[in-house]
Amino acid sequence: MNSLYLPLVANHLWQSTLFAGVAWLLTLALRNNRARVRHWVWLAASCKFLLPLSALIALGGHIQWRSVPEAAQSNIAIVIDEVSRPFTAPVLPSRQDAPSRSPIPLSDALCTVWALGFLGISGAWWIRWRRIRDAVHAGLPLPLEIPVPAICSPLLVEPAIFGVVRPVLLLPEGIFDRLTPAQLDSIVAHELCHVRHRDNFIAAVHMFVETVFWFHPLVWWVGKRIVAERERACDEEVLRLGSDPRVYAEGILNICKFYFEAPMACVPGVTGSDLKRRIEAIMANQVTRNLSLGTRMLLVASAIAALCGPVGIGFLSVQPGRGQTQAEAAPLTFEAASVKLHSGGISRGRRGETVEPNRLSEFNVYLGRLIELAYGVKRYQVSGPDWVVNVASTDRYDVEATTGKAVSANEIKRMLGPLLAERFHLTFHRETRELPVFGLVVAAGGPKFQPGDGGDSSWTRDADGGWFHKNWSMTMLADWLSGLPSVGRPVIDSTGLQGSYSFHENLLNFPKAGGEESKGDVAARVASPDDSFFSTLQSTLGLKVQTQKARIEILVIDHADKVPTEN
Repeated sequence: MNSLYLPLVANHLWQSTLFAGVAWLLTLALRNNRARVRHWVWLAASCKFLLPLSALIALGGHIQWRSVPEAAQSNIAIVIDEVSRPFTAPVLPSRQDAPSRSPIPLSDALCTVWALGFLGISGAWWIRWRRIRDAVHAGLPLPLEIPVPAICSPLLVEPAIFGVVRPVLLLPEGIFDRLTPAQLDSIVAHELCHVRHRDNFIAAVHMFVETVFWFHPLVWWVGKRIVAERERACDEEVLRLGSDPRVYAEGILNICKFYFEAPMACVPGVTGSDLKRRIEAIMANQVTRNLSLGTRMLLVASAIAALCGPVGIGFLSVQPGRGQTQAEAAPLTFEAASVKLHSGGISRGRRGETVEPNRLSEFNVYLGRLIELAYGVKRYQVSGPDWVVNVASTDRYDVEATTGKAVSANEIKRMLGPLLAERFHLTFHRETRELPVFGLVVAAGGPKFQPGDGGDSSWTRDADGGWFHKNWSMTMLADWLSGLPSVGRPVIDSTGLQGSYSFHENLLNFPKAGGEESKGDVAARVASPDDSFFSTLQSTLGLKVQTQKARIEILVIDHADKVPTEN
């Protein structure tokens, strides 16, 4: 079991626990209403364990709403994401702080323990089911005028309904001698209530929940609440049908006297739940209130919130990101554009990139680079198929596009988004993920650069082949370092240095890209750069990096064609 799944499981358990807490508060508000209503509330709490919110969140993530401002949407998304998913996936440690691998990873040990518990609980249920099935097969049919077949069993069993698709009433031998006709009629009426309300099916659903989530105490507590409300609901219905409370209570007590030593956990029987409280409630025979209009509205609102709330979280957490939506924000289009497969492959010819006031030219480029250019993101912010995002991808393209008039470089890049959507049928969405980053800090010896002169920032080639950065802020430097292939993860400014600075650096001194950094998955591409990068950074600029975590917006590729459509 991959350790990355542990936070997903933890988030699901936390969300389901919170849902059960809300269900408990709701049942308190409904304590004077019919028990069947509370029974359905507890059933919803049980079923929540089978429905991860991530599934509904993913559904909401596919809904596009163009009237929501993107900046506001991002802020709301971060807040909701923090509340709905407090447990985050572990990040990959850098090579300096990577712990030694234990012989048995925690995730594998937990998976083994869960599997053993799952098999143990499943075996226990199977043994109990076989016991009841044998009792049914060993019984003889009874000529009772009821909607389901009745079986008289020689085994010591309590009256119960067995079966989901074709239920049968199971009665023990000698019950006719131990109960009066009126008591027997009330007991049979109780069991028929279970049939009408499909209580066997509901019991089977929760048994499955208990088997999968056997380690969660709340699941077993919810199961007891389901049984209690189920039996109470049948008691209320039997009394509404006209049974005398005293006769009915005496019938239940006689059943318990002779058959309570053999309860059947797999089927709804008459002796379930807290017997003392049940008898007291039966003898009190209090009239339960029907649901008022306000209560019904509360239940409807709760159901809508439970289903639509996660969809709304996904809607706010994932921003619109389809190329077509970007095209609407940028009505400018290229006058003419040619997008072709590069015939030479990655091994022949160098990559070329030209962005001029009236022309865009990309030669021998992989699709991921075009996406970065079109949407203003870094390499580590694009996640998708390896052939799209891998810098070493052999799927290369040549792009030639003209505007017909002079426009800014930013406008040309905005035109590229609709072009990619048209030719590659590119679709994507944006997500906010917590990723490992490098925090840029000042080394012990202090910075090795001079304050700027307050002019415009620039970046020019030195005579020795390096670069001279003039009037650069530390934020600009961190952003530039983030784009270096050798870094492989975001760099954020944590120096605390304000203003602008000028410095020399030689790009050739920095390690070249390779290894894990070239892989397509974002998590794989956040591996630590070569150690020489740290020493070069400190000796050249007097800066160093520290491993941190930060929330980064990621562009996730949903679909892209390898072969672009015809020009």
